[in-house]
Amino acid sequence: MRYFLCPGKTDMHKGINSLCGVVHDRMGHDVRLGDVFIFINRSRTTMKLLHAEDGGMVLYVKRSEIEEG
Repeated sequence: MRYFLCPGKTDMHKGINSLCGVVHDRMGHDVRLGDVFIFINRSRTTMKLLHAEDGGMVLYVKRSEIEEG
């Protein structure tokens, strides 16, 4: 399995369909081949991973907790 980081910042309001479009249009890849595509927001507090597996698309979301000082 290969992992690809999307260049630049990604709007974290995007869902599966929109992120598939980003993979195709901005990255020039086909998400259906089983690779994992990584998207990070501007402030680097949220990360999404998009992956195709048998039966459909999977979207993982990781949001870091910000410590208050």
